[in-house]
Amino acid sequence: MKRVYQKQLLGVFGDPVDDNPSVVIEQAAFDAENLPMQYLTIQVKKGDLQKAIDGMKAMNFLGINITMPHKMEVLKYLDVVAEDARVMGAVNTIYQRNGKLYGENTDGKGFVMNLKNGNIPIINKNAVILGAGGVARAIAVELANAGIRKITVVNIFEEQGEALTGLLNHSTPACAEFELWNGTYSIPENTDILVNATSIGFVKETEKPDINYESLNANVVVCDVIPNKENTLFLAEAKKKGCRTFHGMQMLVNQGAIAFELWTGRKAPVEVMLKALKESYKV
Repeated sequence: MKRVYQKQLLGVFGDPVDDNPSVVIEQAAFDAENLPMQYLTIQVKKGDLQKAIDGMKAMNFLGINITMPHKMEVLKYLDVVAEDARVMGAVNTIYQRNGKLYGENTDGKGFVMNLKNGNIPIINKNAVILGAGGVARAIAVELANAGIRKITVVNIFEEQGEALTGLLNHSTPACAEFELWNGTYSIPENTDILVNATSIGFVKETEKPDINYESLNANVVVCDVIPNKENTLFLAEAKKKGCRTFHGMQMLVNQGAIAFELWTGRKAPVEVMLKALKESYKV
């Protein structure tokens, strides 16, 4: 029998990229499914993205993840961009089909999948999103596409927050408004879903978003995007109020699972991916 040594290549382009956990979850999935695929973590500096994309095509990569600082720039090198990714202005997953490069953004989809898997209603509900960066943008657009009625964006930078609400009101069916995060923020009574889409709590476990936790009631579903722990201080405070909570580790795995399925056409082994991520973070 002829031995086949060549593996199909995939990976992630970014800078910095040395601590990107995608390799952990994707390689675990490929190995579990006995797929001859190798996931590479590749540093691509700002200004070198076009050369990296050309190299990816020349070496017949099956696909690639894109992380900072390239998520926006990469759009101009793609043949086809999914509509939601075009609205966000950012792509985090590329796959090749018949010589063409297709771009998707799986971040917000992974978040929405988390809620749907937990049987959390989205249609005609009200969401509050803390933060207005790239992750907040992806989540907001996908919530809008999933039928959310109103999104309140809370951010310390007015220009960034207004830009996101303007985008949502212009390009999605949701109604959006901006509130300046200037001091302790109280959660509106009609809030159904609260999302920490900031990095607060990622590096320092003792930090949590500056909100009035007494304004939370048990009917609010509280979500954190922090990917390296199941129980951030933000979620712990929400649990004290009786809220149902969702952590960022599952969101990260979900978006990786969507990428896996785009690349392979096969259902992702989500539990294998989550176990690998937890072992990586020693959770």
